[in-house]
Amino acid sequence: MTETLPLTGERTAPGIWHENYWFARHDAAYRWITANLSSNRTGRVLDAGCGEGYGAELLRLAGADSVTGLDYEDTTLRHVRRVYPQINVVQGNLVQTGFADATFGFITSLQTIEHLWEQPRFIAECARILQPDGVLVLSTPNRLTFPSGNWYHTRELTAAEFTELLEPHFEITHALGLHHGATLREWEQQHGPCVDAQLATEHDDWAPELRQLVTGTRHEDFEIRPGDLDESLDLILVANPRGERTVR
Repeated sequence: MTETLPLTGERTAPGIWHENYWFARHDAAYRWITANLSSNRTGRVLDAGCGEGYGAELLRLAGADSVTGLDYEDTTLRHVRRVYPQINVVQGNLVQTGFADATFGFITSLQTIEHLWEQPRFIAECARILQPDGVLVLSTPNRLTFPSGNWYHTRELTAAEFTELLEPHFEITHALGLHHGATLREWEQQHGPCVDAQLATEHDDWAPELRQLVTGTRHEDFEIRPGDLDESLDLILVANPRGERTVR
């Protein structure tokens, strides 16, 4: 990769040193998917709300037959075309995509649903364009632990609200939470919450120990596991369309 998107607060991107904690946190979810779910056996994959494109590229590198990145913003999609040329790029509305019924065998949409006004309509659209034996993976910040005030978010969700949103159309097979791993927990025991520290001042004014933590954080520094969902940082749901066989 030779370029990065401007940082606006709407989406994260690799290659920005002071954004690295948030990038690694998002990266951890994509890495969990590629390590634990069989997207390479499902034919066509859609990353709905692909943003910068790094997640769609990870899905492609994991062996998917083809990966389509869907987003609404032209500047972002031009970046994806340049930096990840093997990703199929489509500009469109996530709640009315234009894809035919049962187009995809695997759909991911990570850290996106909280940006949408019509969340139930988006879930219904995922159900429509997913094959009957397909797999859906969604993630979103946990409203109980996420800092308030992100004006790009229209509605943040708790685990119970997230589950309720999917249940009319999907059977949930995995309900998971993303948590800090040992290195981040140990840092916080000494210095306090690292998210609060990042938000307290401009990054140019960060203490050396915070700079070191942020720049050194990697996807391995987060844990994704069931249980303690209300204490998690991000929520991840894996689901199959209702009434059809479960795909592992």
